[in-house]
Amino acid sequence: MSNTILVTGATGTVGTESIKALSNRGLTVRAGVHSLIKGDRLKQLNPDVQLVELDYDKPQTLQVALTGVNRLFLITPFTEDQVAIGQRVIDAAKQAGVQHIVRLSVAGAAVEPGIQLGRWHREVEKYLEQSGIPFTHLRPGSFMQNFVNYNADSICQEGKIYMPLGEAKVSYIDARDIAATAAQILSADTTEHHGKAYELSGPQALGIAEAAAAIGQATGQPVHYVDVPEETARQAMDKAPTWMRDAMLELYRLSKAGYTANITTTVEDITGCAPHTFEQFAQHNSHRFKAKS
Repeated sequence: MSNTILVTGATGTVGTESIKALSNRGLTVRAGVHSLIKGDRLKQLNPDVQLVELDYDKPQTLQVALTGVNRLFLITPFTEDQVAIGQRVIDAAKQAGVQHIVRLSVAGAAVEPGIQLGRWHREVEKYLEQSGIPFTHLRPGSFMQNFVNYNADSICQEGKIYMPLGEAKVSYIDARDIAATAAQILSADTTEHHGKAYELSGPQALGIAEAAAAIGQATGQPVHYVDVPEETARQAMDKAPTWMRDAMLELYRLSKAGYTANITTTVEDITGCAPHTFEQFAQHNSHRFKAKS
């Protein structure tokens, strides 16, 4: 039987870490990338990875990418048509005979009525459940790496993190722990994870002021949290599409209401390793947060 795993969205935050986490497991790892040139850096993480072009608007690239694949880590982009993309990939996977799909979803996806982000993910989850393909849903909270992706510039230039979160606490998770959990499930020779939905979190819930202090400790440079009003945040995102701005502001309100501080032991239960603390994340990425001299 084939032991080929395809990771879609392989150059993204979780996808990149998953390519690393799947190395040295005796599996053929295939990375779905929008452009082969962009995927070159994945070869440095895992020299044996197979790069395949994946364009969700070109069904033939899906067919080629999924040929011979028996396990799929389904990561979809944060776009307005993400539900349609997820459904398209699931259809192609069913046609290709894929035997297990691990779906990267989001914490709280099963909550009704939930927020827009959760509803989008739940729609894809339901479609997967009805496909007949064995599935596992991974539902992580907010990524620690978002501080690198969205706050590094203001941290480097001003020593400040601007967020509309008040005193909210969030159980941020390191993308490396999501990847390690996915890799463990994808490489398992049993069906114990089939039909399961796992909520994933880091080991602690912390506020942005605490996150700023941890980053400051790691860099040796002071970092301060500036709590901004929602209207100011809305104006700061004026170049973003309306659907994206509204979804993000709704998520911030959910956090302020106390719904994103839940802590689970799932990462350690599945991988056998404790998840990274925010302090460990900050140390690991300290070079990304240091002011440019």
